Amino acid sequence: MAEVPARPRQLAFDLPVDSRHGVEDFLIGPSNEAAYGLVEAWPHWPDAWLRLIGPEGAGKTHLAAIWAKTAHAWTVSAAEVTEAKVPHLISGGALVVEDCDEGPRDEAALFHLMNAIKAKGGSLLLTARSAPDLWGLRVPDLLSRLRLAPHATIDAPDDALLRALLVKLFIDRQLIVDTGIIEALTLRMERSFAAARQVVDLLDRRALERGRRVTRPLVQEVLAELFPQEPI
Repeated sequence: MAEVPARPRQLAFDLPVDSRHGVEDFLIGPSNEAAYGLVEAWPHWPDAWLRLIGPEGAGKTHLAAIWAKTAHAWTVSAAEVTEAKVPHLISGGALVVEDCDEGPRDEAALFHLMNAIKAKGGSLLLTARSAPDLWGLRVPDLLSRLRLAPHATIDAPDDALLRALLVKLFIDRQLIVDTGIIEALTLRMERSFAAARQVVDLLDRRALERGRRVTRPLVQEVLAELFPQEPI
């Protein structure tokens, strides 16, 4: 009797994911409603600057992108802010500086940037995962300025927002799953935006490698791998 050949294993490639950053794609819930409202209140901010604080994957970049489109702002990382670039960075009148809590940073240049954009009558949106006291800043004037800046915080998602986020992430990857899988993930995964993206990414990869759809056994396998401390 002829041996049945094994089913070939499919390769998972790092193809771009359709992760849309439009205002219609931003999911609003109790954890981010206040932050969304404050960002959307521009140009009627209480000051020239606004700090946007939230954990990794919380939607800071998405919300910043919404504001950048409205304000016609450029977006740079904190590491790109140097004294020589400040005049150019403020020339448009609006700027997003992301990952302000990550190094290396030119603190003097960041302080100069804040002063210069205020003097110009412009607006500055700063994103970070934590409050300025935890950034390890060495320039007292910069720390004082950042402490006094108005801020908005994005917290961990509640059940409803986490479900909606999971559905969106699956749709972005053109994956169809039933509501039972969404419920199982919501109840058993770590409660964070970053974890939701990690789970859906791994499910997508495993399903593609095996040439199968996302099933409950696959969900249980991935949850046990990513969150072994959580009961399955």
